[in-house]
Amino acid sequence: MSGLPRPVWLLGWVSLATDAATEAIYPLLPFFLTRVLGATAVSLGIVEGAAEAVNSAIKIGSGRLADRSRAKRPLVLLGYSISSIARPFIAITTSWPQVFCVRVLDRVGKGVRGAPRDAMLAAWTTPTTRGKVYGFHRGMDHLGAVVGPALASAFLYFYPEHYRTLFALTVIPGAVAVALIFFVPEPTAEPTPVVQVFGPADAGSEPAAAPVVPLPREFTSFMLVLSLFTLGNSTDAFLLLKLTDVAGSARWIPLMWAALHVVKATVSVVGGSWSDRIGRRAVIATGWLIYAAVYAGFALSETLPSLLTWFLVYGLYFGFAEGTEKALVADLAPAGRRGVAFGIYNAVQGLGMLAASVVFGLIWKAFGAEAAFGLGGTLALAATALLFVFVRPARQTRPLL
Repeated sequence: MSGLPRPVWLLGWVSLATDAATEAIYPLLPFFLTRVLGATAVSLGIVEGAAEAVNSAIKIGSGRLADRSRAKRPLVLLGYSISSIARPFIAITTSWPQVFCVRVLDRVGKGVRGAPRDAMLAAWTTPTTRGKVYGFHRGMDHLGAVVGPALASAFLYFYPEHYRTLFALTVIPGAVAVALIFFVPEPTAEPTPVVQVFGPADAGSEPAAAPVVPLPREFTSFMLVLSLFTLGNSTDAFLLLKLTDVAGSARWIPLMWAALHVVKATVSVVGGSWSDRIGRRAVIATGWLIYAAVYAGFALSETLPSLLTWFLVYGLYFGFAEGTEKALVADLAPAGRRGVAFGIYNAVQGLGMLAASVVFGLIWKAFGAEAAFGLGGTLALAATALLFVFVRPARQTRPLL
């Protein structure tokens, strides 16, 4: 990607190394929890839903700290360090509550780093390159999620069922990610606006600081619509669980997960750049409609080839929606409130995923996978319609031709 600032590239490599570690473990967790540790689908939903909810809730606080502090890199460094230290401990767990604790601590680290990192990225963008930058960053995430699972599948091919050894080895890419952060500079601080107040009573006094700029109504509307979508957006662990059940083994599941991220990495940059040209809403809606179609496909399909096809199509949803949603948040939030805005955005996603994952697990247990996937697809369709009703297009400055 020519033209991107060096710090954007460095943060991209940090994310690649981190996701290589995380995603070497994640696709194996449904099998490890349900088959090795004896957990249920409901327990799986609680573990993954709670982990993401904690991650997202913490992003509100880290976003506020990022807005108030000129130095955002220490928060980013702390967050990546927590995750890199905690993650390998899953190798010594013997029950699903222990996995729960490790996953929550791992996601605490993600929550600490997420909003300040996104705010740092925003400082190296312009209104016409935000989609490209966030799409590139998501693309590097997804590339790491190709490398990690691919290496995991190769490891399991030579050392079948050595899951715990594999989990312990993720300490290596985690350490690489932390080391790279020391080379990322702090972005140039944006000046804090001031209001000059002159009058008989305060002539000669220091200029008064402007009040905190509120988040606009359009941002609130987007968060409400996103809340509805996330109520149907349960953890991907359920997709992996169904794939594992149909495949009959977990050995090649990481390779399928890697293939998904090939699609994500390819489409993320395209989707972000597309949103810079035609608008954020249209691209987000495209992603959400694909999500609804994939969940319908998982509800109706029972063979591995058809499920794998839908699983790869699922990558298009991420490519179109993830980076574009973040670009829309950056469009709608004032520059001095972006840390809080990204914190709220991630909290909405995480708390929604907690509710969605628990409900999904309960419906799976009571009525079967078909009903659970059907509910997720229906909520995605409803959210897509409301996106055009309540969220006005973000104003984007287009380059002169």
